Amino acid sequence: MDKSILDKINKFTRRKLSEDEVYVFSVILCDNDIDRDCERFSDNALEALKSSFIGRTGIFDHNVSSLNQNARIFDTELVTDDSRQTKYGSPYKYLKASAYMVRTDENKNLIAEIDGGIKKEVSISCSAAKRICSVCGNDKNTSSCSHVKGKYYNGILCHTILDDITDAYEWSFVAVPAQVNAGVTKKYSESDTLKARADTPVTAADEELRRDIRRLAYFVGGRNAADIASLSAAALGTEQLIRLKKSFEAQCGQNGISVQLDCSDAHDDFTSDFSTK
Repeated sequence: MDKSILDKINKFTRRKLSEDEVYVFSVILCDNDIDRDCERFSDNALEALKSSFIGRTGIFDHNVSSLNQNARIFDTELVTDDSRQTKYGSPYKYLKASAYMVRTDENKNLIAEIDGGIKKEVSISCSAAKRICSVCGNDKNTSSCSHVKGKYYNGILCHTILDDITDAYEWSFVAVPAQVNAGVTKKYSESDTLKARADTPVTAADEELRRDIRRLAYFVGGRNAADIASLSAAALGTEQLIRLKKSFEAQCGQNGISVQLDCSDAHDDFTSDFSTK
């Protein structure tokens, strides 16, 4: 192991650790491609996350507990793959992180699972102050527009661009990440959620919320729960839909479920891909 790597790790330790005491691995945290939630990070967002995630702890299933901590990021790198393009035609970029664990008897099985490719998928938790419509450039955190992510306008897929990152919380090993090549759980505060004036109809936005509610309900209680949630959501207005969606998100979090919402209306399938190396 290069001495510079140990030096970076030892910035986070109370005593200097030796090469034999640490286990180091790499993980792809997120990228700039359109994910299954029909959202993507801007280049500026990736740059902000690059610095924000240094020192962040790794846990399981976004269960925020000190007993659940298992690794820590000590370095990050933004990589551009010119041989590959995103769905919207730009060079593919991804945020790669280097993490370490202290070797113990308790985590030797986890290390074996990482080496064996069992523990692969990860998800990050962060906050984005701007959610920009790719079609019209409208910030959905402050106003609404008629464009629906997942639909095509003039042959271009509508999606939301996440920008102005305000914080990075943690990263987790999960079973189901949102991004195809990494995975991201995007948590929003009330101010980050779509705001709609009571006197302004936002039918397209409401329908988008109803689809999200159905899929969240599916994870909580299966197809029957999804059907019931659809019936309930059909009669609700924007503010009620937002509250109902947050309620299902909270239930998923309590059950240790990291949910990604597929932008396709065709099915309720959810898939995942690798993100550790």
